Amino acid sequence: MNTLVRRVALTVAAIIDTPAAQAASGGPLAEGTGTLNPDDELLLQGLFVRIWRHLKVQSADDEPLTKATTPDKLLKQLDLAVSHHGVDADALLRLIDVYLEEAVRTRNPRYLQSLWGDTIISGLAGDMLASLTNTSMHTYEISPMATLIEQEMVQTMAHIAGFDAGEGVFTSGGSNGNLYGLLCARDWKLPGVQHDGLSGRTLVAFVSDESHYSVNMAINVLGIGLDHLIAIPCDADGKMDVAALSQEVDNQKRAGRMPFCVVATAGTTVRGAFDPLPEIAEVCAREYLWLHVDAAWGGAALLSPKHRSLLAGIELADSLCWDPHKLMGMPISCSVFLARKANTLAKACSHGDEANYLFHEENAGVDRGRISLQCGRRVDALKLWLAWKSLGHSGWQERVDRCMETAAELEAKVRSHARLVLMSERQFTNVCLRYEPADSDGVDLDALNSSIRERISTEGRLMVTKAVLGGQVIIRPVIANPDVDGAMLDELLTEIVRHGDELSGS
Repeated sequence: MNTLVRRVALTVAAIIDTPAAQAASGGPLAEGTGTLNPDDELLLQGLFVRIWRHLKVQSADDEPLTKATTPDKLLKQLDLAVSHHGVDADALLRLIDVYLEEAVRTRNPRYLQSLWGDTIISGLAGDMLASLTNTSMHTYEISPMATLIEQEMVQTMAHIAGFDAGEGVFTSGGSNGNLYGLLCARDWKLPGVQHDGLSGRTLVAFVSDESHYSVNMAINVLGIGLDHLIAIPCDADGKMDVAALSQEVDNQKRAGRMPFCVVATAGTTVRGAFDPLPEIAEVCAREYLWLHVDAAWGGAALLSPKHRSLLAGIELADSLCWDPHKLMGMPISCSVFLARKANTLAKACSHGDEANYLFHEENAGVDRGRISLQCGRRVDALKLWLAWKSLGHSGWQERVDRCMETAAELEAKVRSHARLVLMSERQFTNVCLRYEPADSDGVDLDALNSSIRERISTEGRLMVTKAVLGGQVIIRPVIANPDVDGAMLDELLTEIVRHGDELSGS
C-alpha cells in the first residue's frame, strides 16, 4: 500500500471508528467481510474522504467557484484516453482529485448562474443510496420499496397540484416531462395513433415564444414537425398573450390543420414568467385542446402558501412537469411528470404490455415500467423522499419563501442603483438586469454586458449567466440557494458595476 492510499485508509478508519459513526451505521464495521478486493476498498475509502472534503470546499469563502479552464488547456493537462490495461486505486484517486478540482462549485451560494443550486444533504444521501443498491424502477420485484416510495411521492405532488385522482412518474428531467405531456396529448387527440400513425393528419401545438427549447425537441421526436409548433407572442412581462393564442387556434383550424395541445410555462427560463393558466385553460376547454404546463422551474412555488398563487389554475391542466432538482435542491436528475386523470400514462405507454420477460400479472398494478418511456431507470424518488422526510412541508415552504425574499431584495437593490436597469418585472427568483454607463452614447450595451458577465465568471468568485431579452443582452442572476444573503448580492452588484465602469471608461 503506497503512502497516499495508506493515509486515506487511516483517515477513513478514524472517521468510521468513532462512537458517533458506529451509532449512525448500526455498530462497528466488521473486518474481512463483503466481496471487495483490497484495491476497491482503498478506492472507496479514498472516495469517502474526498466527498467529505469536497462538501467543505463547496461552501468555502476563499475558493473560486470555477477554474474557468479552457477545453484545450484542460485536455493538455489530462490523459483521458483509456488503455488495454487498467490502473490501480491510487491512479484513480488522482484522477478523481483532478475532476473535483475542475468541477464548478454549484453548491456555493455565490453560484447564481442556473435554475438550480445548493444540494440538500439528505437528497445527496438518497442519490448515493440509489447508486449503491443499483436497482431499476421498471418492476416491483426488483425495487419493492423504491416502487412504493415513488408512488407516494407522485401522489403527494399530484395532490399539491390539485390532481387528486391523477398519476405520474419520475423522469430524467423537465425536457422528458414535456415529451410525456405532448405524447399524452397526441394519444388523447388521436386514440389510434400508436398503431395508425399520423396518417396524413397535421397536428398543431402552441407554446409561448419564451418557452423552453425542449418543447421543440418533443415535437421533433413525436414526428409532428417543427413547423407545426406555433410560437405565441408574450406580453411585456413575458406571459403568453391569450388573445393571440385564441386567434392562432382559429387560424390553424381554417388552414385545415388539427390543433391538439397548448404548452404553457410556469416559470420561464429567462424571466421566470408564469403564463395565465385560467385563461389558457378556458381556451383549451372551448377548443378541445390538451393543456400541458411546463412547471419544471416554477413548480416549487406550489409548496409555499404565500406564493402558490403564481400557478393559479394549475388544477385545470391535463398534465405538468416539475423538477425538484431545481429550486428544491435535489441532485440532478429528479423530475416528475403528472397527469390529472388516472390511466393516462398506461394508455400512452401501452407499447410495453407485451414484454412478458419483464412484466408479470401478479404485479400488474404496481410495476412502474408499464407507465414509463424508460425501462432501465434510476431510483430518483428516493432522494426526494428522504429530503421530504427530513424537511417536512414546512421546510420546503421556508426554502421557497427565503429564495423569493432574497430575489425581492436583489430587485430592490437594482432599482435603486444609478447604473443598473431592471429589464423585466420580477415574478419569481430570476432577476433580469443590465449595466448602463452614465453616458451610453455610442456604447454597444450588448457587447458591454456580455464582457461584464464574462469577466465575472472568469474570475470565478461569482458565477452568473447572460441571456437575450427583447433583442437585448441582459445579465440574469437566479436565486436558487436559500443561503444567498444580502452581502453576496452587494458583492455581485459591486462587481457588475466595477467591471462596467472599467470597460466603458465611466
